[in-house]
Amino acid sequence: MQAVYIEAFGDAEALRHGELPTPIPGPGEVRVRLLAAAVNHLDIWVRRGVANPRLPFPHVLGADGAGVVDAVGPGVPEELIGREVVLNPGVSCGHCEACLSGADNLCPAYGILGEHVSGTYAQYVVVPRANLVDKPPSLGFEEAASFPLTFLTAWQMVVDKLRIQPGETLLVMAAGSGVGVAAIQIARLFGARVIAAAGSDEKLTLARELGAEEGVNYREEGWYKTVRRLTGGQGVDAVADSTGKDYWEGVIKATRNGGRIALVGATSGYQASTPLGHVFYRQLTIYGSTMASKSRLFAIARFFAEGRLRPIVGEVLPLEEAARAHRLLEMRKVFGKIVLRVS
Repeated sequence: MQAVYIEAFGDAEALRHGELPTPIPGPGEVRVRLLAAAVNHLDIWVRRGVANPRLPFPHVLGADGAGVVDAVGPGVPEELIGREVVLNPGVSCGHCEACLSGADNLCPAYGILGEHVSGTYAQYVVVPRANLVDKPPSLGFEEAASFPLTFLTAWQMVVDKLRIQPGETLLVMAAGSGVGVAAIQIARLFGARVIAAAGSDEKLTLARELGAEEGVNYREEGWYKTVRRLTGGQGVDAVADSTGKDYWEGVIKATRNGGRIALVGATSGYQASTPLGHVFYRQLTIYGSTMASKSRLFAIARFFAEGRLRPIVGEVLPLEEAARAHRLLEMRKVFGKIVLRVS
């Protein structure tokens, strides 16, 4: 099969396009013929050797994909062949206490496609049957591939961790990213007011079109003071953040007394300075968050099918241009998701 993979960690030029053996599904598994795969910041961390430095090579990147089931392993009904699906990126053991309680993303063996196991930058991928969700019929394959990882991540942040309520104000950092785009839509779905923060006025304009009521450019000095001004001097009720080091102190200072912060990433760096006085004196709550239960993707897919959530695809490139896709993502040149078309 055709695939994009790495044989060593490095920059975007480490990505190779070539042939690898077509995988065979084992017991309880299915093989999906992929038609589209989305690009995420996670792929960059994997490529650089930050996310999982012990990968065996060659390794296929990619957490998100959409396609058609074309083969099944022992114990899986053949009726699944031909079904149009999106892939749930999280994989787990399926039988521990965390998995059986619906918190599979806390499984000791939890992993993500493209990070811990072979991913979706390929013509075929093998996944457990539990990782299939029917493709919303209103979406094309490229649109369908764009939403699983980012919307799962944003759902756990906004709904499960922050428990956003109607009338509350949510600050969405990196509002032009895939997770940011998802967080804006989910917050609006639950009746919250959204303040979008991004690094360009163009991205803020697009965030407003998605439903954000206000926009703040976090590259401007004292940006968090603008957030407080927009909230009558109080600060926001909650923050969805994936930016990390460069903006962390501002995030804390932009949050109201008793407010909540959910952190899912650190695209600007991990080693952040935390003003602890703000945390304990103002009684802030900080949640770490990674992905979400696989069960959440069923509800998310229904909202897409109903048109209450919508995919934002900023760029579509052929699979063989994955290196260019990585460079665009690293330069933050695209609003929404970059999707690779798999032929």
